[in-house]
Amino acid sequence: MATTGKVIITCAVTGAIHTPSMSPYLPVTADEIAEAALGAAEAGAAIVHLHARDPETGKPDQRPEAFLPFLLRIRQASDVVINLTSGGAPYMKIDERIRPSTTFKPEVASLNMGSLNFGLFPMLKRYREFKHEWEREHLANSTDLIFRNTFKDIEFALAACAENGTRFEFECYDVGHLYNLAHFAERGLVKPPFFVQTVFGILGGIGTHPEDVMHMKRTADRLFGSDYRWSVLGTGKMQLPIAAMSAGMGGNIRVGLEDSLWIGPGELAKTNAEQVSRAVKIVEGLGLEVATPTEARAILELKGGDKVAF
Repeated sequence: MATTGKVIITCAVTGAIHTPSMSPYLPVTADEIAEAALGAAEAGAAIVHLHARDPETGKPDQRPEAFLPFLLRIRQASDVVINLTSGGAPYMKIDERIRPSTTFKPEVASLNMGSLNFGLFPMLKRYREFKHEWEREHLANSTDLIFRNTFKDIEFALAACAENGTRFEFECYDVGHLYNLAHFAERGLVKPPFFVQTVFGILGGIGTHPEDVMHMKRTADRLFGSDYRWSVLGTGKMQLPIAAMSAGMGGNIRVGLEDSLWIGPGELAKTNAEQVSRAVKIVEGLGLEVATPTEARAILELKGGDKVAF
């Protein structure tokens, strides 16, 4: 894996896993999402990973028109790299999930590299009262939920963005997902450098033990050599410990309220910027430097913010 001494921090500001009843600080409206993204960028994030939500209920909303208000505001105010989700919510089909990326042609879009069980139901033990009925159903229904990302789905997403110059954040929740990416690389459907986001702690994917992190990196090293840029996201309380492991091993970091609502034991993060600031301290404490958006574009070989469609 090529290393530059610069660490790219991505901030995933709201996601589709956590619900409004879990934290009063979770961004829901377009204004809240824009403010969260701009705050994260000011704190040191080179990339912001974005989902949209219904402003009344907080339910995930993958319609392009739900994204446009915050996209315009972020782009007008910052040179941060914008990464749009194609994961959407686990119950959505791929044609719905990829639509914001085909519409807006971002520099980066996420792409999940395999199907998996996606268990959110353990959170029902912590949260028992909800503002909106969809929240309880969202968690409870995950006992029988497969987050579908078949080979056909992945190829559909790749083809849909093939002419856009959009690069992908390849989200890999288990070792088999790395092999799936290698398969598409062998077929020439994806080109290096691969931005590989290894995901730790989703029930149904790989765990959060240090050996799990090491195993994913060893496998990626063997499969991709110098052709990839490694990043990690740890869920919940493991967000920052896994971030520290990655930075110390020459990798990059993803934080944000999509992945963890917390800033410390029993303490909710009030902003995404708080988590970014902690990540910056980790990076600088290791004697490394945080990548700027311009440097992230060079490291990932992105097309540039002037070539998007918003």
